[in-house]
Amino acid sequence: MKLVTFSQTGSIRPGILIDHCVIDIASTWSTSNPPRSVKEILKCGPSCLSIIAELIESAEASIPLSSVKLLAPIQRPGKILALAGNYAKHIIEAGLKLGLSNSPRMTTVPRPFLMPPTVIIGPGDEIPWPAYSKTIDYEIELAVVIGKNAKRISAAEAPGVIAGYTIANDISARTVTFKKDRAERPWDEFYDWLNGKWADGFCPMGPYLLTADEIPNVQDLDLTLTVNGKERQKANTSQMIHSVAEIVSFLSHLMTLEPGDVIATGTPSGVGLATGQYLEAGDRIDATIQSLGTLTNTLGPKTEELYQPLAGDK
Repeated sequence: MKLVTFSQTGSIRPGILIDHCVIDIASTWSTSNPPRSVKEILKCGPSCLSIIAELIESAEASIPLSSVKLLAPIQRPGKILALAGNYAKHIIEAGLKLGLSNSPRMTTVPRPFLMPPTVIIGPGDEIPWPAYSKTIDYEIELAVVIGKNAKRISAAEAPGVIAGYTIANDISARTVTFKKDRAERPWDEFYDWLNGKWADGFCPMGPYLLTADEIPNVQDLDLTLTVNGKERQKANTSQMIHSVAEIVSFLSHLMTLEPGDVIATGTPSGVGLATGQYLEAGDRIDATIQSLGTLTNTLGPKTEELYQPLAGDK
């Protein structure tokens, strides 16, 4: 089942995507208090999903896809977690920076980081160019959406807490303008890299959330990213260093995972950092994952006035 969040005439509602139509869940709900978001559906649990699955036959409530705007399926996740270096070839192309290595899976652990909910935008949205960078990059990633509370679970238990999957594009600012004239300090490179992940709109997500039962093997999905129609990234989730189940288990030992939390599982090789082919204003980025559709966004115009906090201290 493909769950979506859509906007129509100023109202934002959850729906089911079928072919070129969206079924409005609120309009077909048989009792009072229908779920008002995909996140609320996940919080209500499997029984709610079962009811929603029965609504697929409600053709009278379908809306042409052309008359609505699809948004990110989870509007404001409680937590957005992402992995640094989960594909060996990407680690190698990045020059083994930040202490990362291409060690075999048995001798290393996932390296997660957090992002604010303000990074989320939806399909078709323009990615704002941040005021603190001149070099903007792309990163296609399989995103896992949590459906149940999970604390200290095993990898074998992990599939049972996953609601479904979607596409994330982990946009990255590879340089920061506030490095200019700054005194060098330990860990600056790490924090510059981390700051480069936090800009508004830097994690487009969508176009829909495909429920986990629709994916027979999450470790065998093809990923492709193109910029203006030219292929930049091509891989398969079988190439992950840490599997989806291992990632979810590891994170659940660090914190409680909750319904609606999103985990971006790392990007494969082919990013602009390796080739110097960074994004330009107006570029169209198409991120495609097998069974999950295509997430399309464009990069907005470059900020005219760049952020240089030390410039006024001369």
